[in-house]
Amino acid sequence: MSRENLNTIRLEHGQQVDNIDRDTIGSPKESWTNIDTSSNQSKFVDIINNINDEINDIYKCGGDIAVDKQHAKGKMTARERIKYLVDKDSFFNEIGKFAAHEMYDEYGKINAAGVIVGTGDVNGKKCMIVANDATVKAGAYFEVTLKKTLRAQQIAIENKLPIIYLVDSAGVFLPLQDQVFPDEGHFGKIFYNNARMSAMGITQIACVMGPCVAGGAYLPVMCDKYIIVKGGNMFLAGPALVKAAIGQNIDSETLGGAETHSSISGTADYHEDDDISGLDRIKSIISHINFETGSTMNQSEAIDPNFEINDVISLFNPDRPSSYNTLELIARLVDESKFLEYKKDYGKTIICGTAKIGGYNIGIIANQKSNVKTKLNEIQMGGVIYSDSADKAARFIMNCNQDKIPLLFLHDVNGFMVGKDAEWGGIAKDGAKLVNVISNSTVPKISIVLGGSYGAGNYAMSGRAYNPRFLYAWPSAKIAVMGGDAAAKTLSTIKISKMNNVTEEVKTKIFNEIKDKYAKQSDPRYAAARLWIDEIINPLDTRKVIIESLDVVKNEGKIEKASYGALQV
Repeated sequence: MSRENLNTIRLEHGQQVDNIDRDTIGSPKESWTNIDTSSNQSKFVDIINNINDEINDIYKCGGDIAVDKQHAKGKMTARERIKYLVDKDSFFNEIGKFAAHEMYDEYGKINAAGVIVGTGDVNGKKCMIVANDATVKAGAYFEVTLKKTLRAQQIAIENKLPIIYLVDSAGVFLPLQDQVFPDEGHFGKIFYNNARMSAMGITQIACVMGPCVAGGAYLPVMCDKYIIVKGGNMFLAGPALVKAAIGQNIDSETLGGAETHSSISGTADYHEDDDISGLDRIKSIISHINFETGSTMNQSEAIDPNFEINDVISLFNPDRPSSYNTLELIARLVDESKFLEYKKDYGKTIICGTAKIGGYNIGIIANQKSNVKTKLNEIQMGGVIYSDSADKAARFIMNCNQDKIPLLFLHDVNGFMVGKDAEWGGIAKDGAKLVNVISNSTVPKISIVLGGSYGAGNYAMSGRAYNPRFLYAWPSAKIAVMGGDAAAKTLSTIKISKMNNVTEEVKTKIFNEIKDKYAKQSDPRYAAARLWIDEIINPLDTRKVIIESLDVVKNEGKIEKASYGALQV
């Protein structure tokens, strides 16, 4: 073809071409259509306020009387200790605030399971902090307390974080000793992890600030650095048990107090006069350690999104999430609202693409909640995983592993498509491929449940079973094998079929009882109580929490090459 026949655009001298960035996404909230933004925002504010009220109650620790008793001993509470320990400009990302929520009502409120856990900076170094709350049942360990402590250790291991234990615990909660002592995931696992972390070169610092008794006494001794504060004590058996076992009369200070372990047994490395001195010693120790600094994850300058994060609570009804464009949420999370979407015209019920959040490169996998039309003019339902979207997401995750960038999963998923067309189209093999790839992915994964996370859809979006480094939920989250309405219809039909002469009133009662039970069990507080999720987060804090999580996972260093085994094709 000759040059004369080419269609060209000629510019006049000095004329500029408008620079249109095709990767910029999002639109002003005012332009959204078919969304009742005012009603959505009002409902979100209500549930956020309800959650915040409960969090404020959790922050009261064991209650005013217990806190006053702690102060009367010249001791700080666990939360006060953490506040002093972390750097003033550091964000303490607490996990497990709702642990044990409404699980042990017969024994009273076990706020935060009696142990405070989270990540924060100590002298500029990102650390995991575990602090027993002596105002809650004397810091005793329930099963969920153990699970939370083990979760903290897992995060430290996976991300190679130094871990700091602020020990102030009476040990096992004896009325429930069968739930905390003998099994694989019980108390002994803490010491197993202590030993493994030491062998891995992960720094562990223990500061005994109160009781440290029975099996729990092994924890500080198995750490690299052991501080004991005046008034703290550590022994395998307390004075009463010693008296019963061998008839010896001895007080707790002589048996295992700070003086004993710093000048007689030689067990403690540092002896400090009070809580403040003990916490200062931790800071000093951290500042005298050469930590490895290599990271695969690079960070550039963080640039705010083009839209306000406050818009996200206007996007959908938190009580019953319906159709919405998930790209509007992503536009309010990523730097400059720029998103390089992958295969945007294929498998459109899952959005995939790369962006930067807080200056970090990240791959995003999100359920598109708007109904979409394929190039073959087929309508696909938003929030449902089809064969094409599963196939696309699997390949995108493999690409992110190849590129060594972490993954962010945004759940609002009803599950996989069902029916003849789906089965004939190979939904099982395509879903299996996605689950295989997620299971064998080696880059860090972060998951956030926005709305529904139902059935196998939870697995396909890297739910708890697939080892995300962090798993968060909005207050609007629903986590269950299926929705309450569907479950109630199925189970009530089965139950009623075994009964005779059932009135409509009885049928309605049976249906509502099952539905209410599912509603309670799918509530994010129910999941958070059992540590199925790490934390319920305020939607307005989503970007901040993601950045803090990326600040943690970057400490892992080298990322191993992913290997996927046999894949269905």
